[in-house]
Amino acid sequence: MGIGSFIKKQFIDVLQWNEDTEGVLAWRYPMADQEIQNGGQLVVRESQVAVFVNEGQVADVFGPGTHTLTTRTLPVLTNLKNWDKLFDSPFKSDVYFFSTRVQTGRKWGTAQPITIRDKDFDMVRVRAFGMYSYRVTNAHAFFTEISGTREIYTRDEVEDQLRGILMATMASSLGASQVPFLDMAANQALMAQQVKGDLTTAFARYGIALDEFNVASVSLPEELQAALDERISAGMKGGMSADKMAGFTKYQVASAIPLAAGNEGGLAGIGAGLGAGMTVGQVIGQTLGSTLAPQAAAPAAAAPAEDSIEARLEKLKGLLDKGLISAADYDSSKAELLKKLIG
Repeated sequence: MGIGSFIKKQFIDVLQWNEDTEGVLAWRYPMADQEIQNGGQLVVRESQVAVFVNEGQVADVFGPGTHTLTTRTLPVLTNLKNWDKLFDSPFKSDVYFFSTRVQTGRKWGTAQPITIRDKDFDMVRVRAFGMYSYRVTNAHAFFTEISGTREIYTRDEVEDQLRGILMATMASSLGASQVPFLDMAANQALMAQQVKGDLTTAFARYGIALDEFNVASVSLPEELQAALDERISAGMKGGMSADKMAGFTKYQVASAIPLAAGNEGGLAGIGAGLGAGMTVGQVIGQTLGSTLAPQAAAPAAAAPAEDSIEARLEKLKGLLDKGLISAADYDSSKAELLKKLIG
């Protein structure tokens, strides 16, 4: 081997990364025993960042472009190595390239249900799935917090860490929300919006920017799914009440009447379930009053007078004709009302 070939093999004239391996986010240039010449070229392509690291300490950072390496373009490294204004001999330094392109279509999901605090249900155990995209925006932070001095750091490796951050952030973000969880479960865009802001802050610590985040599906325990289905059904009925929760409650009571009529104990079971001392007639009267009465008038208007016994008998007969109560319940309630009428 001639001396010319020996010198050529020892000195690096151009440093660059072709990104020939899919899914690599950080790559260390293979120095071996080679050294970088004064005036050598550093080529950083679009969607890349190059970082010079001296003995584990981040020095100079370069964005896209072709850079001539001198003491002027390497001010931090020059200071760390105590160089004069010019250096004549080649030097050694670790050089890392980082991919800053957006990593799209990445899937996330809860391998195990996560527990979320909720003002309506206290604790909720939920599973959810969706997609997100991200990119490296701060190579210095990414190197010091995540990738370190490894020769190659891949997308799969970073996403193992991001999933843990995502799960913890989702639990705390939804738990601190003032929006009832069932409302967010019914509106997945609202849930994603609630989480995305906090997740953006959490990712930024590691030099990563969250580009997109969405919730594709939410899996609830059976009892909560049933409550969500009823709330959606109540909303679809419409016109029950100006207050959503009051309307939901009225819908539940109204739905319970035909169910109770077909079960052992009939409407008496509803009275027992709603509290001691409340008769079947009161349950029917209050339900009819809240569901059949027109919308409330202006605050200054007087409250409507209580239905007469004759009117209540007519409504009771209407419930029987529609099959909402049994004949036995009708006869019992009718006898009670007639007793009051006759005295």
